[in-house]
Amino acid sequence: MEKKLNIVGMSCAHCVKHVTDALSEDIEGIVVKEVSLEGGYALVDFERDIDENEIKSLIEELGFELTSIE
Repeated sequence: MEKKLNIVGMSCAHCVKHVTDALSEDIEGIVVKEVSLEGGYALVDFERDIDENEIKSLIEELGFELTSIE
């Protein structure tokens, strides 16, 4: 199931890579399709049910804010 994660605080290509790597490697069952610096979002596929709090915690640990999941 495709989801859009709206993320505030990414300011450079390193931030995009940091978010991409963390989502891909730290949460089993997420496939990252795109992380957009300009749009402030990540498009991901959930291959299983994932607790949104797990994603929110990971994004906050990276120093960003997850404002919504659509």
